[in-house]
Order: sequence, then C-alpha cells, then structure tokens
Amino acid sequence: MFDNLMVELGPWAWWLLGLALLAAELIVPGVFLVWIGLGAIVVGALSLLFWDNAFWVWQLQGLVFAAASVIAILIGRRYLYNNNQVTDEPFLNQRSASLVGRTATLDQPITEGRGRIRLNDTYWTVNGPDLPIGTRVKVVSSNGRELTVEPV
Repeated sequence: MFDNLMVELGPWAWWLLGLALLAAELIVPGVFLVWIGLGAIVVGALSLLFWDNAFWVWQLQGLVFAAASVIAILIGRRYLYNNNQVTDEPFLNQRSASLVGRTATLDQPITEGRGRIRLNDTYWTVNGPDLPIGTRVKVVSSNGRELTVEPV
C-alpha cells in the first residue's frame, strides 16, 4: 500500500506529509511537529532530485526522513533553549521570587521558625528567627510558597 502511494504521488508525497505536519502543529500545542514536518520537506526536496534514481527506494527515504527529523529536532531545541531573550519582567511567572527584597510587617508572630506576613493582597508563610507581631521584616529568599525573612 505504501509502495503504491509513493508511486502515485511521487516526490510530492513527502511535501504533503510535511505540510500536514506543519498544519497539525497549529492544532496541537507545543513546538514539536514543526521539526518532523521540516524533516519531511527535506526528504521531499531530495526526492525531487533523486526520484528517477534506482537507489532512492522508499526504505531509504524513510531512513533519510528519520535522520532529517532528528537533526531538525536537535537544531530546533538548541535554537529555542539558547535563545533566551532579556525581558523587563524576569519574574513574571515566579510570583514568590519577585518578592525577594520587599519589606513587610508581621501579621502573625514567627514562633518556632514560622509565621505570616501580608504582601499586596496575599498572606505568605514565612520562615525566620522568632519575632513578635508588628516587626518589620525583609524577604531574603523564596522557596515555592514559603518566604525566608530577616528583621530589618
């Protein structure tokens, strides 16, 4: 069946597969099908060159497709992960990390190393030395949902 499809569509079968994968990338979240689609388009371009040659059988085309897809994935990952752009809000999705350096007043005393402060409209659990209510503290670090504070 695959042999017949390859003979009927010729080198355009790879182009169609590549375009279908690129279109599927618009529907499926993530940036993964793009690289496989580019691998299919590369094989389509090579098929236009080598279609009449005896060595360009569908098995070799499949191997070239797999290799081209892996190479495209590796190049794409390198590009995406090394293309860190400087932003004016580096802690946009790291709410607790954005609080480091802020000062607040204790709403509950820190006893046995734990207490609470209010920053903006949120109450935060804090760790630090034992301190009474009303003490001004500074956030020195964050660990997920807990902040570490020290007296100002």
